[in-house]
Amino acid sequence: MKRFLISCFCLIILFECMAQESYDTDVARLRELNAKFINNFVTNDSASHSRIIHKDFVCITSDGGYINRMDYLNWWSHGFNGYKYWDYRDENIKLFGNTALVRAKNKYVVLRDGKEITGMSMYTDIYIKEAGQWKCIQAQITKVSPENYSDDETIVKKYDFMKK
Repeated sequence: MKRFLISCFCLIILFECMAQESYDTDVARLRELNAKFINNFVTNDSASHSRIIHKDFVCITSDGGYINRMDYLNWWSHGFNGYKYWDYRDENIKLFGNTALVRAKNKYVVLRDGKEITGMSMYTDIYIKEAGQWKCIQAQITKVSPENYSDDETIVKKYDFMKK
């Protein structure tokens, strides 16, 4: 009986270690995908982006608009044009089984109609895991008011194209 209990205890510990390893692997993969997601935007790489978004992907814009996958990818091929600075910061990843929420904020400087605009937005990307692969099924973007800006210490990566 004692050996049986020890064996059960060892199995429980093993399963918990395996679960933690799987969780850590998934979070690391989602961090990579988030970095790729942002890099695809900055480089206007819609071909690479198409490989990380789900076939049923949708985007909800900060004004409540709905963009389907095809229109989103068409926009993605030139969406970064005009931006002089972009970063992502305050990254947060939560797992719920085969669903993940990836949230972060972006600070940007963009030139529109000859005017430089600085702002911040927050996005939440929803990923689902199918056949062992994480794919983004929905992105939602929200404008951030200045009192809710995240500090520069939370920057994960920045892209600075401003002339020095």
